[in-house]
Amino acid sequence: MKASKDLIQRSTLPADAGLRPFGFPRRGYRRRAGLHLLLVFLSAMVFGCAVGPDYRRPDAPLPDAWTQDLEHAAEAANIEWWKQFDDPVLDELIATALVENKDVNIAAARIAEFAGRLKTTRSALFPEIDYGAGVSRNQRSEEGAVPIRRDEERINTNYDLGVGIGWELDLWKRIGKASEASRAELMSVVEERDALALSLVSEVAVRYINLLCLDRELEITRQTVDYRGEWLQIFERRSAGGQVSGLEIAQVRSAYEQAAARVPRLELRISLAENELSVLVGRNPGPIQRGKALDALGMLEVPQGIPADVLIRRPDVRQKEQSLIAANARIGEVRARYFPKFSLTGLFGFASTQISNWLTNSASLWDAGLGVVGPLFAGGRIKGEVRQAEARQQQMLYDYLKTIQSALREVEDSLISIQKLRELMTVQRRQVAALEEYGAVARDRYDAGYASSYLEILDADRNLYLAKIEETEARKELFAALVNSYKAMGGGWESAAATVEP
Repeated sequence: MKASKDLIQRSTLPADAGLRPFGFPRRGYRRRAGLHLLLVFLSAMVFGCAVGPDYRRPDAPLPDAWTQDLEHAAEAANIEWWKQFDDPVLDELIATALVENKDVNIAAARIAEFAGRLKTTRSALFPEIDYGAGVSRNQRSEEGAVPIRRDEERINTNYDLGVGIGWELDLWKRIGKASEASRAELMSVVEERDALALSLVSEVAVRYINLLCLDRELEITRQTVDYRGEWLQIFERRSAGGQVSGLEIAQVRSAYEQAAARVPRLELRISLAENELSVLVGRNPGPIQRGKALDALGMLEVPQGIPADVLIRRPDVRQKEQSLIAANARIGEVRARYFPKFSLTGLFGFASTQISNWLTNSASLWDAGLGVVGPLFAGGRIKGEVRQAEARQQQMLYDYLKTIQSALREVEDSLISIQKLRELMTVQRRQVAALEEYGAVARDRYDAGYASSYLEILDADRNLYLAKIEETEARKELFAALVNSYKAMGGGWESAAATVEP
């Protein structure tokens, strides 16, 4: 800037000053300088739109259809999918989480921050008008280097009032590209909030289902403890009558205590799970109300007939694309630094030493100018900045493509998990039924005296308990896989979190 001011001062010196700026001869220097300035201005008008690359969405390798196809599925787009569970408590927890979760609140505040940044960046497209007013008094020294006459006043009062204007002409679209980048960054933060909301809804649903699973496991365990407690009482009575050996009573008591030890562990896991879910929905740690039991939850229908390119609507994919758009625009912003900046400046106001003459025509003043500032030599700084911007754009491009690939994997994983978990559920139901029959036969044989040992009953009971726990876990995993399928496909719902208009 200092060099530019020096250039303006030197170029406006009279011809007899003996200076030759940049080697130009004295004669015709002003004419050539004016012609040069005019050519630069015209080239700016013609080529002002050619400093930055326009964004084009990259081609992503998306399949025509998913490799796993499931029967008995329905269209599930644009719905609040979690309501298919038909559990009002879960609905309330999700609604509360979308409002009270602290991470969502932080994301909303970030949106407001980036909206302010966009407004600040866009403001450079418009003239900046300032005003100023002031009153000052000063006293000059009679003994100074420049003496004053005796008839002059030593104390002076100045009154100033003015309006100034400054406006950078965005001929190279530098501010326009910066605004484009800022808007994309704002949209990236909005999509980040939506991705967080989608993850939050899925996490609340999975943790609530996990809590119902623990409730079911505790119920099975307590039933097993009661069942084994009844047998323990029977064997204690028989032991008192000398009908069973000490080994048998020890086996029965060991089986009972083994089941009883699982109860406090499950109760601890339930309390911890409740605390985690409470904090997740934005509440203080505490108990969670239950709605339906795990077995009574409605079964989600798998999204079907949705093309693979639906992944483009996933919030995390859209977020990466907006980051790519911003990085692409930053290239144009940086490239514009090669070219000069044109700015218009102006001033209008009044200045007077007497307040009575302050706003008179004789006290008025004005100033207007067109300024040009541009780089002559930067030592490769701008070139380095351009390379940095291009490298960041490449990083965002690969990050975008990587996110799409991860999304494809998540969808395929969820679909194959649903298929295999459904097969597993069918097998485990048959296993539980078979073990229940096995236990009934073992008890009948023992009561009828065909089996002299309690080991058959104990073996059947242990296997039945484990089978019921595994069936419960498989049901929980199936629900989690169904939730993940909706999450992987972008939710299929409109975000209920608060939105900010850019």
